[in-house]
Amino acid sequence: MSPPTRHILIRGALILTLGLSACGSLAGPTATPTPAIPTQTPLPPTPTPPPLAAIVNDEWITEAEFVAEVDRYLAAQEALGNDADTDEAAQVVLDDMIAHVLLAQAARVDGFEITEADLESRIDALAAEVGDGDTLESWQSGHGYTDESFRSALKRAAEAAWMRDKIIAEVPGTAEQVHAQQILLYNEEDAQKVAGQLDAGADFENLAVLYEPNTGGELGWFPRGYLLEPELEEVAFSLEPGQYSAVITTEVGYHILFVVERDPQRLLSPDAYLVMQENALGDWLEQKRAESEIVLAP
Repeated sequence: MSPPTRHILIRGALILTLGLSACGSLAGPTATPTPAIPTQTPLPPTPTPPPLAAIVNDEWITEAEFVAEVDRYLAAQEALGNDADTDEAAQVVLDDMIAHVLLAQAARVDGFEITEADLESRIDALAAEVGDGDTLESWQSGHGYTDESFRSALKRAAEAAWMRDKIIAEVPGTAEQVHAQQILLYNEEDAQKVAGQLDAGADFENLAVLYEPNTGGELGWFPRGYLLEPELEEVAFSLEPGQYSAVITTEVGYHILFVVERDPQRLLSPDAYLVMQENALGDWLEQKRAESEIVLAP
């Protein structure tokens, strides 16, 4: 039996430090490859647009910048020794670009502004980090950036990061939580047999230790939205302390839950708090996408 499932991937990679807003990203790919921040393309003075990958609330993502982002993403994956499917990479990058545009747009609506002086200061800091202006220019060229697109990328990175931080800062540090144990089996017949033993009066903890001597089936404390199996959470929060569940079938196997205790307002662990922030950001993006006018290239 495994320990409780945890969110180990971040939806859209947006909770992480946005690549170009950190000097370290100039030194090479990091442990978590995040597509470079998309460039911000203002509406042109001509009614004839360049080839487009998407339009997000009248803000363009051109095909050229999209292709450049995909190339950078694939290069980062290759440098890390990962095989990346081109079609999947393109979808990841496009979703990420749209998300960053939405975040940046919301930051501007909320009054956040990056001045030219702020931008110059960021560029100077990046140049100092890598050595000198020539080195930074070489890095830009090697990663498919022009000076203009690089400046736009930095601006959007700062805007999107500001909005991201505002969203996750509003996540409360406490939540209703349950402390639960489980017995996890991989055969339905065995699971029903254990359920029968519990119905006959067997002690849950003793059976949990029997099937998982190392952890005793301990799931610990968790809030809603923490486990990857929503059906487990639904059952766990429907039980009172001292109650156990019927057999619950998931893709993982056959579970029987036991609620040890519950707290209507318990401090979140650092891991759970991160997951709640991820959920808040993901929910915000889902809602923003639904409210926005997004047109994808055919």
